Amino acid sequence: MRLSAGPAAGTASPPTAEVLPVEALPAEALPVEARPVKVLPVEVLERPDFPVNRGALCGKGRSAPALLARDVRLTGPLLRDRPGGPLRSAGWPEALDRVAAGLARTRAEHGPDAVGVFGGGGLTNEKAYLLGKFARVVLGTANIDYNGRFCMSSAAAAHRRAFGLDRGLPFPLADIPHTGCLILVGANPAETMPPAVRYLRELRENGGTLIVVDPRRTRTAELADLHLQPRPGGDLALALGLLHLVIADGLVDEEFVAGRTTGFERARESAMAHWPDRVERITGVPVHRLREAARLFGEAETGMVLTARGPEQHSKGTDTVGAWIDLCLATGKAGRPYSGYGCLTGQGNGQGGREHGQKADQLPGYRSIEDPAAREHIAAVWGVPAESIPGPGKSAYELLDGLGRPGGVRALLLAGSNPAVSAPNAGHVTERLRALELLVVADLVLSETARLADVVLPVTQWAEEDGTTTNLEGRVILRRRALDPPEGVRSELWVLRELAARLGVPAGRPAEGAAADGFPVEPERAFDELRRASAGGDADYAGVSYARIAAEDGVFWPCPSADHPGTPRLFLDRFATPDGRARFAAVTHRPAGEEPDEAYPLYLTTGRVLAQYQSGAQTRRVAELNAAAPGPFVELHPRLAERLGIADGQSVAVTSRRGRAVAPARVTDAIRPDTVFMPFHWSGAGRANSLTNPALDPVSRMPEFKLCAVRVEPVRKEVTP
Repeated sequence: MRLSAGPAAGTASPPTAEVLPVEALPAEALPVEARPVKVLPVEVLERPDFPVNRGALCGKGRSAPALLARDVRLTGPLLRDRPGGPLRSAGWPEALDRVAAGLARTRAEHGPDAVGVFGGGGLTNEKAYLLGKFARVVLGTANIDYNGRFCMSSAAAAHRRAFGLDRGLPFPLADIPHTGCLILVGANPAETMPPAVRYLRELRENGGTLIVVDPRRTRTAELADLHLQPRPGGDLALALGLLHLVIADGLVDEEFVAGRTTGFERARESAMAHWPDRVERITGVPVHRLREAARLFGEAETGMVLTARGPEQHSKGTDTVGAWIDLCLATGKAGRPYSGYGCLTGQGNGQGGREHGQKADQLPGYRSIEDPAAREHIAAVWGVPAESIPGPGKSAYELLDGLGRPGGVRALLLAGSNPAVSAPNAGHVTERLRALELLVVADLVLSETARLADVVLPVTQWAEEDGTTTNLEGRVILRRRALDPPEGVRSELWVLRELAARLGVPAGRPAEGAAADGFPVEPERAFDELRRASAGGDADYAGVSYARIAAEDGVFWPCPSADHPGTPRLFLDRFATPDGRARFAAVTHRPAGEEPDEAYPLYLTTGRVLAQYQSGAQTRRVAELNAAAPGPFVELHPRLAERLGIADGQSVAVTSRRGRAVAPARVTDAIRPDTVFMPFHWSGAGRANSLTNPALDPVSRMPEFKLCAVRVEPVRKEVTP
C-alpha cells in the first residue's frame, strides 16, 4: 500500500512515504537507508525517487505513525450534556443529530451568519473544497475562514498585487541550487523544513550566495554567507534600504523594468527616502552589511527572495513582502529562469487549503467571491442560484473575536485547527470560544480547543484516507489510504454529507440538472467536482486527475486540460496581470502595531522548534518528539539576562498588554539583546500566544504574531517561613 502525500518537507504528516502493515514487511527486506520508524501498526519508508524531498523526512514525518495508536487519538464522538459538564462518549447518530439541531436552531433564531465555519491549512483539497461548499450552500453563511489566514495571507496578497497570481513558489524547489544569490527572509527551514536544507547546501556548493535575514542566529543563519539581524518589525525598512542601494549603485535592470513592469518611478521615490543611515537606525543592521547584501544580490546574474512568517506576520506584512518583490523586480530577478520571489508555506496544505473556498473572500479556483462571473460559474457547478451564495465574511481573527457576541457567530463548526493555542491573544480567543452556544470540533486528537467543545467528532488522518494536497510549488500531490481507521472514526467528507442530509440538502444533486454531486464521501469524486469548480480560475485543476498525479508524481497548476503539461514555472512569458506586466508597490516604512516603551521595553518574537509543529496538538503526543523538545522556553541574550538577574534555566515571566506566560530562560548570544523569543507550540502557562498582538494587516487581515512589546522578570521562588 503506497502513500504519496503532503507538502515538500517539514510537516506533521509524512510526505511521499510508503506505509505498510508491519506484518507484511519482513525486517530483512528493509534497505539500510530507509531508516524506518516502527510504531504499530505501520512503518514509514522514505522514497528517494520523489522529486521534491528526494525521500528525506524530518523527525515529525518519520514519527507520525505514533498518532495512529488508539491510546493517542480519538476513537468515538464525545458530547457535553450541559455547559461546563464533562464530555461523554456517544454514538454517531446522537452526535450528528445534536450538531444538526444546534446549527438549525441558531440559524433560525439569529440568521445564517450566526453560524460559522473555521477550517485549517492541513485539510486535504477535497475537505477544504466541500467545507466551503457546506458553509455557503447548506448553512448559507458568509462566515467561513481558516487558520491559513494566520500563515501565508500577507505573502498571498502581495503576490497577487505584484504578479496577478499567488502561488507559494513560481518555480520548483529544485531550481533553488541554480540561482546566483538567495535572500531568505524570516525563514528557518533547518528547523521547520529540514529536508529542504539540502537545496541551500547545494546552492552554496554550486557557487551561489546565501543571505539570511533573521533577528536570531538560527541553524539556517549559520549556513549563510551573510546574516542580517534586524530588529523585529524592521524587514520593510531593510528591503527598502537594499532597494535604495541597488538604485544608487546603478544595479537596476533598466531593460527589464521598462519592458516587463509598471510603477517603478513611485517605488523609486519611496526607496530613496530610505537611505542607509536611516535604515541602520531603524533596523540595527550596520550600513556596511546593507551595502554588502545589496551588492551581492544586485550583481548576481540570477537571484531569488524567499520569505516566511518572519516578515509576513505583521500589521504591515503585505507591504513588507511587496518591498522584497520590488527588489526582485528592480534587479530583473523575476519572470526568468532561476529567479523570482517566493513564499515558504507553513502548513501541510498551506497552498491548496487557500485555493478552493475556505477563505472568507474566495470561491474555488482562487476566485473572488465578489466577482459576478465567478459566482455564476460556481453556482452552476453547485446547482444553486448565484444570488444564494453569500458575500465575503469576516477574516479569521475577526470571526474568532466576535464569537458569542451580538452580530457575531454563535454556533461554530471547526475542523483542523486549534485556535485556543494558535490564535493571537489566545486567552481572549479561548474566552470567546467558551461564549458560544454551540462549538463543534472535528479532530483526530483531543486538542485544547476540542476540550472546550460541546461536540467532538473523531476524524481520519493521513494514512487512513485518500486525498490530495498542494505543496508550496503548486504541485498537486496524491496520498493513498493505507489502513482502515478505528471503527468509531469517520472522514470529514462523511460528516459533511450526513450533516447536509440532516439539514435538508441530500447527498445527491442539489438541483435538477446541476453539475454537482452534492457531498460525495469518496475523495476522488469530490476532487472531480473540485476540478470542474476550479476550471477557468487562477488555480485551475481541470486537467489534473488522481491517475495523472500518481503517474507523474504530482501535477503543477494551472493545468486547464488533460493534454496540458502543467506549469512548473510561472511568469516566464508574461505576468498574470491584465497587461502582462508586474507591478511595483510604492510602500514606505511604518512602525509596528505595538513598539516597546517604558512599561514593556522589549520585543517578543515567536516561532517554531525542530521537534514540534504548529499548536503541538499532535506532536506533543509523540514521545520521541517530546523528548527532543519537552516544553516552552524564553530565549534571551546574556547581556539582557545579566541586567535582569536571570540565570539560564530559571523560570521567567513574560508579560504583554494581553497576558502573561512563564517558562524557563534559555540564555544565548544567538538573539539580539533587545529581543526575546518564545516557541508557540505549547498551551498552559507557557502559551506564547497569550502575549501576541492581534493588530491586523489592512489588506491581508494577518495578525501581528511576530512582534509585540513585553517585559521580562525572573520568577522568584516563595520561601516558606
